[in-house]
Amino acid sequence: MTRAVEARSHDTATRETAPARTDEAEPDAIFSYQELLRLDEALTMSSRETGLRFTLYIGDLGPRTRVRAEELFESSGGPLAESVLIAVSPGQRVVEVVVGAAASRRLPDRACALAVLSMTNAFASGDLIGGLVNGLRQLSDQAGHPRGLRTH
Repeated sequence: MTRAVEARSHDTATRETAPARTDEAEPDAIFSYQELLRLDEALTMSSRETGLRFTLYIGDLGPRTRVRAEELFESSGGPLAESVLIAVSPGQRVVEVVVGAAASRRLPDRACALAVLSMTNAFASGDLIGGLVNGLRQLSDQAGHPRGLRTH
């Protein structure tokens, strides 16, 4: 399931970080332009609405998937306490959600498990992007708005 981790996170949706990321495959080879736009919009809206930093990792996680997901979370940079990493390994049929310590107060294990269930149902029907977008939407709905931005 999920576990609170004190570590660092990163923002995959910024122009500043994209040129420095040479360890990743060209996204054009895997996703269409429209799919990348959907993912970027979902990440941006989830982060903006909740004040949490959502990131995605899509790729092989190796034999110890949870350990690798936590390593990715910790080495990603940024304020980890308020971060959420969704790591998906389609070839292994694995989804790992790593939540920072502060974010875990707003995203309990049950909420993460329900989002993972929703994602895996979409993945099983061949909709990777739709599953990720819906999972991000569920997690951001559960987390709600940060206290400073609430209007009621």
